[in-house]
Amino acid sequence: MTRPAANLVTSAVTPPSETGEFDRTTSKWGRYTLLAGLVASLAGPAYLLFVAGFWPGIGPILTALAAVAAIFAVYWVLEPVTYFPMLGSAGLYQAFLIGNISNKLLPAAVSAQAAIGAKPGTRRAEIAASAAICGAALVHVVSLVLLVGIGGTWLLSALPESFVSTFDYILPAVLGPVVVQLFWGVEDKRSALTALGVAVVMALVVVTQVPALAPFGLMLTVLLGVALAVATRSRRSAPVESP
Repeated sequence: MTRPAANLVTSAVTPPSETGEFDRTTSKWGRYTLLAGLVASLAGPAYLLFVAGFWPGIGPILTALAAVAAIFAVYWVLEPVTYFPMLGSAGLYQAFLIGNISNKLLPAAVSAQAAIGAKPGTRRAEIAASAAICGAALVHVVSLVLLVGIGGTWLLSALPESFVSTFDYILPAVLGPVVVQLFWGVEDKRSALTALGVAVVMALVVVTQVPALAPFGLMLTVLLGVALAVATRSRRSAPVESP
C-alpha cells in the first residue's frame, strides 16, 4: 500500500482531532460542574446539620436514606442508561445538572434531532441535543423569573378553577408527541411496537394488579422491552449513518 493510501485509510478510521478534544473537554468539565452542583446542593443541609445544630442523629438519616433508596435507587442506574442513546455524553452531563429531564430536556432534545433529521446515537444528534438543552434551560430560567417569580401567584389566583385543573394534562401532552417522534425515527418498527406493548401492559395490567411492583415498574418495563425488542427485531441490515 502506498503512503498516501495508508494515510487515507488511517484518517478514515481514526476520529478527527476535534471530536476527541470535544469528548475530553466534555468529560473534564462535565465532572467539574456536576461536582460543583453536588457541593452547592449539599451546602444548605450541611449548614443546618453541622453549624446550626439541627443534627437529628444518624438513625433518622439512615432511615430516610433507606426509604428514598427503596424507591429511587433503581433510577440511579436506569436513567443514565436510558437517556444516553438520545442525549449523548455532553447532553447527559447537562441534563443531570439541570434536572427535569423527562418533561423538559428530553422533549427538547428529541424535537431538535427530529427537526434536522439526526439519528440518535450519532455525533450530529449529540450536538443537537446539547444545543436544545441549552435553549430549554434558558427559556426555563427566563419563564421562571417572569411568569413564576413575578406574576405566577397573581396569575394562578386570577385563573378559574376549571382552567387550572387542566394543568394535570400538560405532562402527557408533552410526552405524547415525543413518543410519536421517537417511534417514527426508529427504523425497525417491529421492535418499537414490541417495546410500546410491554409499556402498556406493565402500566395498565401488571402494576394495577400487583401494586407491590409499582416501584420497579420502570425498570421491568425497560428490561423486558429491550429483551423482547431484541428477540423480535427485524433481521434486515439497516444503513448506518456516519457520526
